[in-house]
Amino acid sequence: MKNLRSLAGRLYGESRLLGLDAALRLERNMQKQIRRLVTSSIRRLQHIQLNVIVEKDDGPGSLRDGCRRKEPLWIVFEVSGTIHLRSFLSVSSYKTIDGRGQTVKLTGKGLRLKECEHVIICNLELEGEGDDVDGIQIKPKSKHIWIDRCSLRDYDDGLIDITRESTDITISRCRFSQHDKTILIGGHPPQSSDRCIRVTIHHCFFDGTRQRHPRVRFAKVHLYNNYTRNWGIYAVCASVESQIYSQCNIYEAGEKKVAFKYLTEKAPDKEKAGTGYVKSEGDLFTTGTQAGLMSESGEHCKFHPSEYYPEWTVEAPTAKLKKTLQHCTGWQCVPRPADTV
Repeated sequence: MKNLRSLAGRLYGESRLLGLDAALRLERNMQKQIRRLVTSSIRRLQHIQLNVIVEKDDGPGSLRDGCRRKEPLWIVFEVSGTIHLRSFLSVSSYKTIDGRGQTVKLTGKGLRLKECEHVIICNLELEGEGDDVDGIQIKPKSKHIWIDRCSLRDYDDGLIDITRESTDITISRCRFSQHDKTILIGGHPPQSSDRCIRVTIHHCFFDGTRQRHPRVRFAKVHLYNNYTRNWGIYAVCASVESQIYSQCNIYEAGEKKVAFKYLTEKAPDKEKAGTGYVKSEGDLFTTGTQAGLMSESGEHCKFHPSEYYPEWTVEAPTAKLKKTLQHCTGWQCVPRPADTV
C-alpha cells in the first residue's frame, strides 16, 4: 500500500496539473520507477515481458498461461479483444497485467489472487457473467496489490473482494458501474484475523452502484478524492471494528440521502457487538446528502494514513475534481511505453 499508492498518487497529481495528454507522456518515467520498485521488492529478480497474442481462454500465448507461470512477468497484449474466462483466472505472484495500448475486456469469471504478492492490474475492462462471481477476488493472505485504472461492472457478487488477511492493497483511478455489491473489505464477523487488512482507495468513480463503496469489517481503510454518486442503499459502511478515514471525497446522493452507514456485528473474541468508525475530513456532501456520521465516531477512529505512508497528494473536492474523475477513471485509450521492460 505504501510505495505503490504513493506512486499512483504522484502520477494522478501530474495528470491534474499538466492535463491528461501530458500525464500520459509522463507514464514512461513513472513506469521506470514502478519497475525499480517491483525489482527491489523481489530481490532484483528480472521481469520478463510476455506478449499475449491470442484471445482464447487457455493455452500458449494466452493470459491464463502467463498468469500461472512462476517467474516474474510483465504481461502485455499484442491484440485488442475480449477474453471469455470459463473459470476463475488465478494470478500468481510478481505479475503485472498491463492493458495499455489495447482494448482488452475480460468477461465470464473473474480474477483470483490467492496467497500471492506484488501484483499490478492496469487498464483493463472487466464485465461478469454467471452466478456467484467476483470481478477481482483477493484472498487469502495476498499482499502488495495495485489495481489501477480498470473499469468493472455487472458481476453477480462483488466487483472487488478483499478478505482473509489480504493487506497492503491500493485501488486507484478505477470506474465502477452497473452493480450492487461493489467493494467488500473483510468478509465475515468471525474472521477477526482481518484486523491486519490495510487498503487505500483513491481517485475512483462509483457511478450509480448500489452499495459497498466500500463495506468494511475490521480493516483500516483510507478513502480520498473519490466521487460516489446516486447510490441505492448507502455509500460507505463501517462494521465491526473497522476504521475508515474518508478524506476530501465527493458524495452526491440520489434518492437515498445518507452517505455513511454503521452495522453492528460481534467479533469472536469480544463480549459485545459493535460497529466500525468513520472519520470524515474535508468531504463534500452535495444534492442534499446527509453524512450520517455517528456521534463521536471520528474520535474513536484512531487510524491515520500517516502511520503507513509519509505523504500523499490530496486536492479539494471541487467541480474540477468531479469532472476529472468522470473522464479519466477506468480503462483509457493510452499507449504502452516502448520500453516497458
